[in-house]
Order: sequence, then C-alpha cells, then structure tokens
Amino acid sequence: MAKLYFHYSTMNAGKSTLLLQASYNYRERGMTTLLLIAALDTRAGPGRIGSRIGIAEDALAFAPDTDLFELIQREGAGTACVFVDEAQFLTPAQVWQLARVADDLDLPVMAYGLRTDFRGELFPGSATLLALADDLREVRTICHCGRKATMVVRLGPDGTPVHEGAQIQLGGNESYVSLCRRHWRAAMKG
Repeated sequence: MAKLYFHYSTMNAGKSTLLLQASYNYRERGMTTLLLIAALDTRAGPGRIGSRIGIAEDALAFAPDTDLFELIQREGAGTACVFVDEAQFLTPAQVWQLARVADDLDLPVMAYGLRTDFRGELFPGSATLLALADDLREVRTICHCGRKATMVVRLGPDGTPVHEGAQIQLGGNESYVSLCRRHWRAAMKG
C-alpha cells in the first residue's frame, strides 16, 4: 500500500536536495518519477526544482486551483513515485488529492516543505499534511548556536527581523535565517 509522506523542516535544511536525490535513486533503477512544484516558486526557473547546492530538475508546476489527483492520473502513467516540492504552498484540498493518489492510485507521494512560517504559524498545506500524512519525517538543520533549528526569521532589507507581513514571500539566505526556538523568540522580541 502506497503512503503519503511529509518531509518538513525550516529553510535551508536541504529538502529540495533530498527530493532530487530520492528521485534520482528511482530513475537510476529504471523507474519513472513525477516531480511537482508550486507555480509561484520560480527561483530555479518556471517549472524547476532547484537546490542551493546547484542541482535542478524540471517539474510540473501547479497552481492553487490545480486538481493534483487529475494531473497525476493524466501525467503519471508508469510513474513509480510522485515528488512534491514546496509543499507548504499546497491547499488543504490538494493535500486531500495527494492522499487519494496514495490510496486510490497506489502511488507513493513524497511531499517536502516548510512546517511553519516566519511568525511561527503553520502553513495551511503543512497543517493538512501533518494531519493526513502516513509518515512524517523531520529534515534537521542547526541554529547558529548548534541546537536544532525549528523556526525561521524573515529579514527585512536592512537585515533586521520582520514581525509582520504576508505569509508567503519567496527568498533564500538573503531573506530567511533558521533558528532554534530560543533564538527565534529573542529575534522576534525586537
């Protein structure tokens, strides 16, 4: 029986690298994979999953109104595994659609994404994945103090932590820093 997996972490933990490596492992054994990414994330180019270490692959881009069950059913003939990057951008309905892919199409689905935003709040897609996924896997990274980083701070143009704003703002090392909860709390006091 196929499962829905959620690999979650903070920024810069290597989630996209792990996704691309896992997909490569399938393909190396002669199996086909289907890669998906949120259309709004064009940091590696439209319809591309990219890692900070420089590897990238083409992927199907999905919008909030894309029916992922239908997309995978249509595009996934012969697919051994479905990989979803930036899973925090999924809608709750899309997470249910991915659960149907595992349940009804018997295809494993590996979703990779952030658990919380810069305010310490769950993304709707992540909240639904935490509720529905058959298997939860934390991808760990570290704070500057050496503790496990579980939170992320968004930085403004002047390099100081931002306390308010839209939940979604694309960025990388220039915009986000992963911290342990203690250092996140200290940064957010300012």
